[in-house]
Amino acid sequence: MPPTPGTLQASRRPRVVSRDGAVAGLLFVAPMLVLFIIFRFVPTLGAVGLSFTNYKLNGEYDVVGFENYTKFLGSEVARNALATTLIYAAIYVPLMVVTALVTALVLNRIVWGSSFFRGALFLPYVTSFVLAGIIWRWIFNVQGPLNEMLTNLGAPAIGFLTGSRVTVLASLATVSVWRGFGYSMLILLAGLKTIPGELYESAMTDGASAWQRFWKITLPLLKPSLFFVLVIETIGAFQVFDTVYVMTGGGPARASYSLVYHLYESGFRFFNFGYASAVGVVLFMIVFLISLVQRALLDRAEG
Repeated sequence: MPPTPGTLQASRRPRVVSRDGAVAGLLFVAPMLVLFIIFRFVPTLGAVGLSFTNYKLNGEYDVVGFENYTKFLGSEVARNALATTLIYAAIYVPLMVVTALVTALVLNRIVWGSSFFRGALFLPYVTSFVLAGIIWRWIFNVQGPLNEMLTNLGAPAIGFLTGSRVTVLASLATVSVWRGFGYSMLILLAGLKTIPGELYESAMTDGASAWQRFWKITLPLLKPSLFFVLVIETIGAFQVFDTVYVMTGGGPARASYSLVYHLYESGFRFFNFGYASAVGVVLFMIVFLISLVQRALLDRAEG
């Protein structure tokens, strides 16, 4: 029997949560909310406040207004660090997304042993990078196994970690991709699993090629997962520190001196906490603006 108008109106009426239910829900999320406020929100506000001071290690400080920000904008070292970070991000993000996407597409077609391959490819993500970085530094050494292989093939040795800025940053980006692509791969693989197989069957019946199926079905339906991966990897690129710290120390001649490494040295080597906080705020604003641009471009592509 078809529903009556009264039944339809009742089904469309929003459900009202009781006061007791709302209180119970708040109690469940309260522990995590308190931890978020204490360890995320308060330090963020504190960093913004510190950026307007010349806070010293002994607790003394003076309010200096925007002096730290003008110092950042006028610093050649800071501009070099920003340029280095932008070049690194331009190399790392496309390489990471393409690697994770191709690997996810391959694993999505594997039936036997897929769990083993997923675990094996995700393993570098949970591996201690200090140890892995030392091994990669040996591999990229001028007298390391990679250059030895190139020499045996008749090619000249390459200073992967001692050459130009682009060469050094490309080497560091390669190591970072090796380390972290497993996480993005799992995100994209989960997105691929949600695409109905009937769409591919219908496209194959209509004579669509593999490229057409990927471009017209896979890519559009995978855009939410791709956007998530793009945002988190962009943030990761701008926050690169451990790879630089372990493998190059910002060298050679500041060729790999990233923005976060500049923040680290300003705060924990020269104890200029106000200026370091300003660098952190600038870094946050850059990443936030880039995320907005990425979101706008994705919405435009979907439209």
